[in-house]
Amino acid sequence: MADRYVELKSVSKSYGGVPALTAVDFRCEPGRVHAILGENGAGKSTLMKLLAGVIQPDAGTISIGGQT
Repeated sequence: MADRYVELKSVSKSYGGVPALTAVDFRCEPGRVHAILGENGAGKSTLMKLLAGVIQPDAGTISIGGQT
């Protein structure tokens, strides 16, 4: 169970030079409740697209279950 997690390390993403996410660190483990909250334009949808693999980060790493 220890290898079942999602982790972002220093993840950044920009669109046309406009930063959507800057150096985000985040770890989500099983058995815990997590929420992604923020105002319009805060990067919530970008974060979900990165986690789903729809888009790639400009910098940083995303690991799912220990695999990048």
